[in-house]
Formats: sequence, structure tokens, C-alpha cells
Amino acid sequence: MTAEPTLTDLANQVTESRNRPAYGHDALITCDRLVRIFTADGVEVQALQGLDLLVREGELMALVGASGSGKSTLMNILAGLDTPTAGAARVAGRDLLAMTARDRLDYRREAVGFVWQQTARNLLPYLTAAQNVALPLQLAGARSRRARAARALELLELLQVADCRDRHPQQMSGGQQQRVAIAVALANDPAVLLADEPTGELDSNTAAQIFEAFRTANETLGTTIVIVTHDQAVASEVRRTVAIRDGRTSTEVLRRSEVDATTGHETLVAREYAMLDRAGRLQLPAEYTRTLNMRDRVALELESDHIGVWPDETE
Repeated sequence: MTAEPTLTDLANQVTESRNRPAYGHDALITCDRLVRIFTADGVEVQALQGLDLLVREGELMALVGASGSGKSTLMNILAGLDTPTAGAARVAGRDLLAMTARDRLDYRREAVGFVWQQTARNLLPYLTAAQNVALPLQLAGARSRRARAARALELLELLQVADCRDRHPQQMSGGQQQRVAIAVALANDPAVLLADEPTGELDSNTAAQIFEAFRTANETLGTTIVIVTHDQAVASEVRRTVAIRDGRTSTEVLRRSEVDATTGHETLVAREYAMLDRAGRLQLPAEYTRTLNMRDRVALELESDHIGVWPDETE
């Protein structure tokens, strides 16, 4: 028979809880039980339903999910374009729920860069590539004209579109426009670069070039990059892919390099994980539950080193 906890035991538990580091305290991006509810024609729609997500500094990762899963809502919140209904969201030490309008403007100018799917939406048509990249620097007001021009050229060279510096967007291909757009997003050296379907309007060869530009920015500048994509070719190129389903993170694929001890060949090994939220809930992959005809409820069995999940045999 288990003894009832004493007042001292309860006090110690409270003290331990207070001393425990906050969830995601060491992450660059922390989403903690994030909820976003929209109301349209008197009907409430929960776009995010208690989503948890941690992104470490320096990561290059992808977010995937079906239309309506909540990906774009999450990106808009992280970009400072929308506010969550409940929960907590922090990016680079900034509390996204506690921002004033001025704080939000400074956040978008200084801490986060954004690349849209539509190439025409990323650049001002009446400015050249170099002028587009220099504009965020000018709005920040922290550099001289010469320094802004030098920074713009540095980024255009890094992303291999320096030859476009004097061209207007309509004089560039879609791939060139997107690489210039990445340079614009990187101009003020943001802590995080967000990209919403950046290869959605491009062919596969051009999409590969755009992803290489993101990889270059990540590896050369150390910028943390989060890409929303439906393109499985892009998703498979990153070390971490997080799937969102029904407004929650559901599964995660981690990829790591392994070297064969016999041949010395290096291969990329992928492993899929189910995401366990802070309430102890997880979403099993739909193809798994369909294969085993799991629905409504499942049987659980606690082993010494794992939990077994079985189809309900009483049905």
C-alpha cells in the first residue's frame, strides 16, 4: 500500500518544480502549448491545438503537413504577423505574446527574416536587386550608404546572384528572384529565417538551387532556418523534418550520417519519431494505424524499457 504524500513531500515537489528550468529555456524558438482560434461567420476554427515545438540555434529544418494542418498559421505567428490565442511563443529571447505594436515592428526588422512562396511578393519591382537588399538596412538606420551597398553585394555574391545586382525583378528568372529574396531576408542578420513554400512556384532543378542557397546561408552565416514545404525532395535534404497534423506536431524525422566500418562509405540514416507533448499525448502515423486497423482506442503495455501499443482486441 502506497503511503500518502506528506506536506513536506508536497512542498518539496513545488520547490523542485519552481527550480526546474523552463520548457525550452535553451532553444532559439519555443512554442509551448500554442493555440490559435479563428472565428468566421460565428464558427470557431482551431488552427493550432496545443502545439509544442523547439528549434535549436543553427538548425536547418523543415515543417511539413497537409493543407489546413496549421503550418502557415505557425509561420505567421513566428514571423510576428499574427498573435496566438493562448500558450507561449518565444523567439530569440522575445516573448511573442507580450509585444506591443512597436515591439512587433522591431522584431520583424531585426530578429526574423521571411521569404514568401510568391516570388513577386518578396521584392519591390521598382528597385534593383541591390537596392532591395539594402532597403531593410536603410529602414534599420544603422549603416552608412556605402556600408549598405557593401552588405548587399556581399549577400548577393554569397547566394551567387551578384550579376543581378543592377537588374529589376522582372529582368530576373524566378530562381534568381528567390535567391535575391533570401538575401533581403538576411540583410539585417536575423536570428531566424522563415520560408513559406519558397520553392512552390519553381521547377525541380531551380528548387534544388534555392535549397542550396538556404544551406549556404545556414552553414556560412550560422542562421537558423525553418522551411515550410510540400516538396518531399526539399524535406528530405534537411537533418530534421517535423510534421504537423490537426494543429499539433505529430511526427519527426531525424537524419544522421553513418559510416560503414567495412567500406568507409557514408550514408544518411533516417528515423521517424512520434512527438510526445507535455500532456503525454502522441499522434501515431496515420499509415501505421490504418495498417493495423487501430481506431478509437489501443491497448498499452509497460515493459522495462519501452511501452507497447497494440490494436484493441476486444472490438
